[in-house]
Amino acid sequence: MENLAPYTTLGLGGPAREFVEAGTAEHLVSLIAEADRLAQPTLVLGGGSNLVVADEGFDGLVIRVVTQGVAVSRDGDEVLVTVEAGEDWDALVTRAVAEGWSGIECMSGIPGLVGSTPIQNVGAYGQEVAQTIRCVRAYDRKTRQVVDLEARQCGFSYRDSAFKRDLARHVVLGVTYALDVSELSGPVAYQELAGRLGVEPGDRVPLDQARRAVLGLRRGKGMVLDPADPDTRSAGSFFTNPILSPAEAEELAKRAPGHPRWDMPDGSVKVPAAWLIEQAGYPKGYERGPVRISTKHTLALTNPTGAGTTADLLLLAREVRDGVLEKYGVTLVNEPVLVGCSLAE
Repeated sequence: MENLAPYTTLGLGGPAREFVEAGTAEHLVSLIAEADRLAQPTLVLGGGSNLVVADEGFDGLVIRVVTQGVAVSRDGDEVLVTVEAGEDWDALVTRAVAEGWSGIECMSGIPGLVGSTPIQNVGAYGQEVAQTIRCVRAYDRKTRQVVDLEARQCGFSYRDSAFKRDLARHVVLGVTYALDVSELSGPVAYQELAGRLGVEPGDRVPLDQARRAVLGLRRGKGMVLDPADPDTRSAGSFFTNPILSPAEAEELAKRAPGHPRWDMPDGSVKVPAAWLIEQAGYPKGYERGPVRISTKHTLALTNPTGAGTTADLLLLAREVRDGVLEKYGVTLVNEPVLVGCSLAE
């Protein structure tokens, strides 16, 4: 049996009953199809950066995706970049910046593989992959066919997608991104990034300048993997920023007048989870046994010495979630995928 902890950025998780690597999309499909024929539980493993695995491990087949390949074609003022699921995401961003492909530069430094990006609708600093994805190739386990799904078929929303809402149905094989041919970034959307760059929101800057600024901000929050930094032994942001209905937002305003908020076009209100966590009494560095909140960013829960367990991490996550709910009436939702475990007690 293969221990899964080394394959996750948290360094947590027990053994897999069976473990195999898939080096091609065809091999991946054949493994999934055979497992389904045998009714064998399966877990498709990418970079392990957005994953929390139970201490008991996974009683089934774990398939680690190591497929490689990038194909590029020109389409007017855009390039279509078709990438195998096992390619490293930040390596793709690095190449895009070097080649003059604009649209994903503000997602620099995010760990993990390309195949996970449509599942989570990965995003940062005002960009998300839903803005650039043209097509997702996947194996549909229900129809037993390889399908090409256009972006409109993927059900993208904030840190969510049709793939995430039904994890058992599709296995992502590759993603095609449509990127602008430009040496300039997309319009800078986040005030924090604009301040770092010394520009106004909506301005555009050289791609490499945007990438350097984003990497600097992420490192300052312990969000760029670094073996020398124990704060990066995490799954990134553990909770998503809550999106509240107008009624919920009004209730929160009564409990926390003047709280930070972003008004959304549909009338909903996005609230920073990090602010809620800290104001509820859980500051940076807050410890619960061998696990803690990052010393750099309250959204990340960390296993700094490697001595923690998944059970330890979930206890801390529940404490934070329940504390925020009690003080502000807002329920935080986990961003990482939980395998064999749950925040429900």
